[in-house]
Amino acid sequence: MDEIDASKLRNLAVSETGFVFDPVSGHTFNTNRTGSVILSLLKDDRSVAEIVETLIERFDVEDEMARREVQDFVFRLKDLGLG
Repeated sequence: MDEIDASKLRNLAVSETGFVFDPVSGHTFNTNRTGSVILSLLKDDRSVAEIVETLIERFDVEDEMARREVQDFVFRLKDLGLG
């Protein structure tokens, strides 16, 4: 899975409710609790493996499900021009 460039994510403003604002493009989007965790870890330049482990621990999900969640989220970020 491709890694994300964390420097593109650091400017994002993220509220506690999952509202995300990109001041560079002016775009906004919402994310759920899992997405907020993934985004926070990506902003901290964590590896995909570290993020998967965190999801497994926090949400008690299987490895494959956690990997799929991260992969889908990264794909969406790239689709939004943030990857």
